[in-house]
Amino acid sequence: MIRTHALKGTVSVVLGLGLIGAASISLVVPMRPASAQFTVFDPTNYSQNLLTAARSLQQIDNQIRMLQNQAQSLINQARNLSTISFPELDALRQDLQRVDQLMGQAQGIQLRVATLKQQFRDRFPNNGRALSGDQNLTAAKARLDLTLSAFQHTMTVQAQVAENVQADAATLDALVAKSQGAAGALQAAQATNQLLALSAKQQFQIQTLMAAQYRAQAIEQASRAQAQSDARAATAKFLGSGSAYTPR
Repeated sequence: MIRTHALKGTVSVVLGLGLIGAASISLVVPMRPASAQFTVFDPTNYSQNLLTAARSLQQIDNQIRMLQNQAQSLINQARNLSTISFPELDALRQDLQRVDQLMGQAQGIQLRVATLKQQFRDRFPNNGRALSGDQNLTAAKARLDLTLSAFQHTMTVQAQVAENVQADAATLDALVAKSQGAAGALQAAQATNQLLALSAKQQFQIQTLMAAQYRAQAIEQASRAQAQSDARAATAKFLGSGSAYTPR
């Protein structure tokens, strides 16, 4: 820009000096018939040449400004197209994989649609058949172990999610810093997407935790229902037909 202003000043000075010089020469040089021994100076032609030179300098000045604008435009485009790295993505994926692995460690009844129905039927038959004393004790212990295992599994998932949340705090600070320091439109959009990815990961964790919690509650309720069914069957077996003793 300094060069452009200097060029403008040069054009103005040259043009002014040329006009002044042409006027001065026209006043000093006497008008007399031309002879073959002297070169005739034409002030009008001299002024036209100066004007042509000034216009040429003005065009050069305009071209310089146009090139400067184009260069600035290219710089802005390069800034808008620059990208930012997202190394935190691998950490987010690993956290979700650890939670998913913990969900796969569920014992007894797993959260798999293909096998859930049969697993549930095997452990909670609820068929109304009375069991012997040893069988009833064994079944009750198995249901208790399954219930305790389900709640322990839920607490394990909760612990993993809690650890992930602590790590997410540092990740959030890093992503916010990237968002605030974004140099162009693309970096700003990428930083926003990264924050959305962190939010999606936390939502996945919440859904997984809720699934584990509801699983434990469902197993506990099913155990209670099975215990009531076994108790009714045992009572009915004990009472028999209702006429265990017939007086004579």
